[in-house]
Amino acid sequence: MKSGVTPVDVAVGLLVPVVVYLLLAVAKFLRKHWRSVSAGRQFPFPPYHWLYGNIHLIDGHLGERYLSMIRRVVEKHPRAHSFWISCFLQPGFILTHPATIKQILKASTKKSEDYDQLRPWLGNGLIMSAGDVWKVHRRLLTPVFHFDILKQYVSVYNRATEQMIEKLSKYTGKEESFEMFQQASLCTMEVILQCAFSGGEMSEENKTAYTGAIKRIGILQVERNFNPLYMLFTAIYHLSPGGREFLRLCDFVHDTGGSIIKRRRQELERNPEILAEKKRLDFLDILLTARDEDGRGLTDLEIREHVDTFLFAGHDTTASALSWTLYSLAQHPHHQDKVREEVDQLLAGREEDTIEWEDLHKLPHLTMCLKEAMRLHSPVPLISRTVTEDTVIDGVHIPEDSYIGIHLYGLHHNPDIWGPQHMEFDPSRFHSDRMKDIDHDSHAFMPFSAGQRNCIGQNFALNEEKVILARLLHRFTFALDPARPVEKDMIVVMKTRHGMWMKVKSTGQTAD
Repeated sequence: MKSGVTPVDVAVGLLVPVVVYLLLAVAKFLRKHWRSVSAGRQFPFPPYHWLYGNIHLIDGHLGERYLSMIRRVVEKHPRAHSFWISCFLQPGFILTHPATIKQILKASTKKSEDYDQLRPWLGNGLIMSAGDVWKVHRRLLTPVFHFDILKQYVSVYNRATEQMIEKLSKYTGKEESFEMFQQASLCTMEVILQCAFSGGEMSEENKTAYTGAIKRIGILQVERNFNPLYMLFTAIYHLSPGGREFLRLCDFVHDTGGSIIKRRRQELERNPEILAEKKRLDFLDILLTARDEDGRGLTDLEIREHVDTFLFAGHDTTASALSWTLYSLAQHPHHQDKVREEVDQLLAGREEDTIEWEDLHKLPHLTMCLKEAMRLHSPVPLISRTVTEDTVIDGVHIPEDSYIGIHLYGLHHNPDIWGPQHMEFDPSRFHSDRMKDIDHDSHAFMPFSAGQRNCIGQNFALNEEKVILARLLHRFTFALDPARPVEKDMIVVMKTRHGMWMKVKSTGQTAD
């Protein structure tokens, strides 16, 4: 007797569970999406368009218009707000107050998907890694920034600054202006190469090409975030013109890091005694010699990913802080003069104008100006997280996998914390007496993030910035080029859309 089961029956039997699975998946997605939308509606948000959310408030890049919008929203809603790229996408929850930021730092979170866009560039380095991998690597690299080792870096800061002084001296007494970000980046690149990469050499041309590639990568990623299709589908983005350029630049950056590693390996192979003769192992030496309990070292890929991360992070944010500090001092000559007077008094009677380790705490006004510039301009303007479980922020239930933006620029311009004059450059905010009088929360000023994932090199960066600024201001007076106005551009770090053009005059101080 023939079986009653036909091919149609088999097909239906196979199709039904697939359809059921898809329907359940869609239902799960819709439920999750609705919960996120519902939570987003419970927070205030900027003016909303029914199709593309809040994106119409931005002029195609995260520039002055966007920053102005953020300041307006924070003034009205200082604790938190939601932001919608599209009505079809889940909202992001933007935190701009110490109270709400502390709530999320105590919650269970991971790096947001925004960072995944950078994975072809930075791989699984310290910025990108998570969990046990991050803990192991953070513990491995922490000795690089030990207090006793930081002392030894001061001489490197001075030598790199002397190179920058030599370059800027060519502009004294001339009407010609120069682009400060580029000059600062070349200086901080030299510092990180000497301090962290065993004195790895890189030509001026290669440094310029590298810093240009880093800026372009940031611009491309911002542009990607304005295209929902590219945001949702990485494969489609990588096929686009911008995506192909991004991957080409990543290859160039990887080749740069790889050449530094290769050169150091060859040096160690030729002379294995180098490490025994060194008083300290720098960042690259630690990566090359690290071994776990089973004697395994880091893979070549792991080493390169850490090199790519530190080469970027070790120069770019520092260059931003330096540039914006000089920008603010050029806008406020009386503060520039006060810093110069402080430095001149410190160096009076010395044969050389180098800054020593013991000098770093003797520059209070410079330090206040540096901190105020980092508040006003926020070199790292935004960090983001994804909650890994349902979380409550200000009484609102935020569903698992929601995007949380900790808007450091918004925090640093929050009138609830910094008063109605938050757009003014006022270094006295950071005077010790005033800090006592004002209810400054530990999370009110976060130039280097906060929590366990704060910047591992923040003391290194602050010391470097103090030395470079002190030396530059001892030798030069800085002024902005009025013909080339500065316009902020919030890329990965706070940069400028068309450069930061400055002029310098000699103060008459010369090195003996």
